[in-house]
Amino acid sequence: MTAATKSYEFQSDVQQVLHLVTHSLYSNKNIFLRELVSNASDACDKLRFEALKAPELYGDQPELRIDLDWDKDARTLTIRDSGIGMSRQELIDNLGTIARSGTRKFLESLGEAQKADAQLIGQFGVGFYAAFIVADRVAVTSRRAGSDEAFAWESAGDGRFTLEPSDKAERGTTIVLHLKEGEDEFLDGWNLRSLVRTYSDHIGFPIRMPVEKDGAPTDEFETVNQAAALWTRPKAEISDEEYQAFYKHVSHDFGDALAWSHNRVEGNQNFTSLVYVPAKAPFDFGFDRDARKGLKLYVKRVFIMDAAEEMLPAYLRFVRGVIDSDDLPLNVSREILQGSRQVDKLKNALVRRVLDLLEKTAREEPEKYAGFWREFGAVLKEGLAEDPANSQRIAKLLRFASTHTGEREAQVSLDDYLARMKPGQETINYLSADGWNAARHSPQLEALAARSVEVLLLHERIDEWAIGYLNEYEGKKLRNIAKGELGRAELGEGAPDASQQEERAREASALVEKLKATLGERVADVRVSQRLTDSPACLVMGEYDMALHMQRLLKAAGHEVPAGKPALEINPEHPLLQRYDAEADAARRDDLGLLLFEQAQLAEGAQLDDPAAFVRRMNALLLG
Repeated sequence: MTAATKSYEFQSDVQQVLHLVTHSLYSNKNIFLRELVSNASDACDKLRFEALKAPELYGDQPELRIDLDWDKDARTLTIRDSGIGMSRQELIDNLGTIARSGTRKFLESLGEAQKADAQLIGQFGVGFYAAFIVADRVAVTSRRAGSDEAFAWESAGDGRFTLEPSDKAERGTTIVLHLKEGEDEFLDGWNLRSLVRTYSDHIGFPIRMPVEKDGAPTDEFETVNQAAALWTRPKAEISDEEYQAFYKHVSHDFGDALAWSHNRVEGNQNFTSLVYVPAKAPFDFGFDRDARKGLKLYVKRVFIMDAAEEMLPAYLRFVRGVIDSDDLPLNVSREILQGSRQVDKLKNALVRRVLDLLEKTAREEPEKYAGFWREFGAVLKEGLAEDPANSQRIAKLLRFASTHTGEREAQVSLDDYLARMKPGQETINYLSADGWNAARHSPQLEALAARSVEVLLLHERIDEWAIGYLNEYEGKKLRNIAKGELGRAELGEGAPDASQQEERAREASALVEKLKATLGERVADVRVSQRLTDSPACLVMGEYDMALHMQRLLKAAGHEVPAGKPALEINPEHPLLQRYDAEADAARRDDLGLLLFEQAQLAEGAQLDDPAAFVRRMNALLLG
């Protein structure tokens, strides 16, 4: 080690990744080459973009290319690009750390007994470290465009790396992999060509390899990929395998895409889009909300931006792909994107493409769509609030648990629901609750279940908030059955008419008055229920009040909640109500009345104000 050579330790996250790479089993080692070539392509893209403002960055090397070479005697594989290159600090930052939030949380979530697979590398977004799958030592030499200084980085994947000045003359980055024993397949020119055509044929820069003579590489290079941006080619000439390979390039996903849409639009605006819907959510999709996500933006085939969030709304942030516009200026900035009428038109067109794609998948491949819904359904629901102009289209894509299936995973659409509505039913009925079991066992369902009227069961945290932005679907009002009073619109034909309800309420009027006296200010009202058939009582909010489930969510998040008391609805035929009515001891009657109210609170998912008093009353009645 020379005096100019400095040794560094990897960031702890990197050490964990390297441990996973070097000590775990991988089903497909070939992916390391795709990742390194993809990084080289990105470096060329970035130089081309920076050179728009500073053409002198090209220097005496105007050609952007990627070269692959190998040396059987030295057992090395070399990937060389003429892209943007890296400075000394960039080598430290890019190769010595993982600049992606959520990585540590994910690593900590892996149990000691769990084995990683090849998908981990792509999920981290750190494909460079895939080199250690096949190499026991990696050397990187890089000179940044516009700089006279070059630096050499080297590591054996043992937790440390060295960095020293280099005499590299050409711009760009050279990666030399010193292959492990048993990895001789990557020293074979025919195999390397095959891997390039399989994984990297879509790369828009020439990927060159030496011409072989008598089985050995020569000094003459030839291009081995098509070297044309895939999205610029006619769809008829692109195979599904090529589309999937390009998806993995733009998304760093190791699995296949669920579906994609490739379109060329000409007219008032000229642009090409290629958008993908992933089959699986990235590991950090839930907690890495601040990371930039979006489409790769190109203008006239020139790379502009890696994650143009402005091109799609947040509720479609799972979409990956590229958009290439002929109309935006080459010097486009985020400020222009945020205030441009052209961008708004592009965004609207892209939203239509994505929704078309999801609708087609849901219609033609429902099982595949069900998989998408499990991964991204909660995110898509945000669109009801975020994109009112498309709320009906989004609503068509929603899936819900339902009393019709009785199974949590058996999701139904609103169109399915409409097809099963009962004669005379005028509303789409739903119930929100804190969880699946709380929803399906709610006493609010009893009268509807007795008439086989379907109810959608909303049990995810986002549901109550999102559904509040959808007042109706296909002309049918959405109705929360835990609010207001139920009637023919919700129950369908055969529901009690007004005269029957009045007669039942009149017969129970004395019981109602006693309960009002017992409960006092705890409730807004006490009334005879049209909801209950088996349970003694339930809590009901007013038609325009905030649901109790939503109130609890907001309180838990630290928000102020508008004051509002529920009404207690009772089933006067229930034995507990009859016992309450017949109880001569005023104190015991009050205890029983309070227990009925607290039971209704518990069934609804609320916490009791005084659990100890509830236990005391319950024990006294059980013993008495």
